Amino acid sequence: MVLVVKQHRCMHSASCVCIKGHLSEDALFLVFRHMNWNPRLIAVLSCVCKWFDEVAKQVLWKEFCHARAPKMMLDLHSGGSHIVDGNWKALGKLLIYCNGCTKGGLFNNIHVPGHFVFRTRFSRTAGKSFLPQQCRNDVLYVSDPCEHLDQGDEGDLGFFRGIFKSFATSKVKKMLIEKRARFHPSESCPYCKAKLWSMLEANMLPGSSSARLGAYEDSVEYFVCLNGHVIGIGTLLPLSDSEEVPEEYRDFHSPTLSCRGGARGASPGEEAAGGVGLLAEEEERMVGRRMGGRLQD
Repeated sequence: MVLVVKQHRCMHSASCVCIKGHLSEDALFLVFRHMNWNPRLIAVLSCVCKWFDEVAKQVLWKEFCHARAPKMMLDLHSGGSHIVDGNWKALGKLLIYCNGCTKGGLFNNIHVPGHFVFRTRFSRTAGKSFLPQQCRNDVLYVSDPCEHLDQGDEGDLGFFRGIFKSFATSKVKKMLIEKRARFHPSESCPYCKAKLWSMLEANMLPGSSSARLGAYEDSVEYFVCLNGHVIGIGTLLPLSDSEEVPEEYRDFHSPTLSCRGGARGASPGEEAAGGVGLLAEEEERMVGRRMGGRLQD
């Protein structure tokens, strides 16, 4: 049985060591399947040469995504949608990497270094809370917020990320175009380098987003790129029973209904996307430091 149909050739010069021959793509497929599609090793393989990088982009990252979030991947490709094809590396990075932000970047003067995460829950149910009322038929998967506590004057910050299904034909994109929303003048998507729209500047950010995120009103902001990747931020409410916490938010940060990475299991429309998978949490932090430079492109 042929495991990998498409064949890739090394594009290096005649002096490249690759002309001495590669492992077959079928062999690479079997080796990485045995390693549970370890993202660190996929990233390392991508650095060897353009041939390996192409195999990783077209085959290995695709299998990694399907292994970590199979239901989510099946839904993203249902109904004839092929939005992810050719961009599996970007989606793989989105599953396991919190981009944070740089000072003077998307979120003004906030500086929080990006990092890899051990496990993240993505939910299409939660995604509806980030959509304008007239766009609620669109499908958006949004992650639980990655918490960065005690960020000085900014307080407790929560970064979230996500992806639209069939963004090219979504009502959100249609509205952005009709509103003649402008792209961000300098920043691009940290996952695929495409141009970004600000949902806040387009006046398309619903109030339900702050409640779902467990954040203060008017503190949430998110961007969506031309490929449908979402990156956002919010200032999180304190996880306490303090009278300072508005009553309408209490259900959103209880221990059993937490949208901030609580202990509850995934509900219908939700899926936990694991990180490195085979590695322990301490090893995961080491992997993040080693992979940082390899997944920035």
